[in-house]
Amino acid sequence: MNFSFCISLFAAITMSAAAALKKEKIEYKEGDTTLEGVLVYDDASQSKRPGILIAHQWMGLTEYEQMRAEMLARLGYVAFAADVYGKGVHPKNSQEAGAMAGKYKNDRELLRRRIKAGLEQLRKSQFVDGQKIGAIGYCFGGTTVLELARSGADIAGLVSFHGALGTATPEDAKNIKCKVLVCHGADDPFVPAEEVKGFEEEMRKTKVDWELVAYGNAVHSFTEEAAGNDNSKGAAYNEKADRRSWRAMKDFFAEVFGERETGRSRR
Repeated sequence: MNFSFCISLFAAITMSAAAALKKEKIEYKEGDTTLEGVLVYDDASQSKRPGILIAHQWMGLTEYEQMRAEMLARLGYVAFAADVYGKGVHPKNSQEAGAMAGKYKNDRELLRRRIKAGLEQLRKSQFVDGQKIGAIGYCFGGTTVLELARSGADIAGLVSFHGALGTATPEDAKNIKCKVLVCHGADDPFVPAEEVKGFEEEMRKTKVDWELVAYGNAVHSFTEEAAGNDNSKGAAYNEKADRRSWRAMKDFFAEVFGERETGRSRR
């Protein structure tokens, strides 16, 4: 077998693998509100597999969540990046994002309904094993998936990445049916020690199977490269915390779903 043929074969295999990843925009409803999420999966297999719901950060559903959905699909999951704000609703700056996120943080029942609508949409996928569904969320999305669990949603596990941990109804932790992993920046000024302590007490009182990992030298938004690298601003990317928290998530879901890690992503 000559060298040129080997190169051509490798290129063909790589292109075939990339082509197997499918991304679909899906409209769905919560009440009278139209939402639009993105479903990503590898169609090389027709078998049912675990589904992962993704809750977005305060800027709404962006390329960032879609990138994470693709990473999950390469690991063998069906990923659905859900929409909380509504189709076409995208804050233009941090001021608008703060106001939008605040609307839902101040109305947790509405927040729960919106993310539950995304959960039900994921469950409809022909490739999803309805008994094996998890959820992850970033910043505002971390808060969102915790509220999903507190609502008593039927999911197997959730992961919050640098999300706020407080809630006005800590007693709702009694409704949590799933395992919980919180990936937290140890120096996050937006989620202070008092809030972390309150969350830990909430979990202990209700005997939830939970784990909180605090990453040293990491502040808010530590998984988002767009946040820059200046910790003094309170939000900044941290490559080590990003990599370690993603590995923690992979190990967590491997335990939750009782499966060995599969797929092509190395990150």
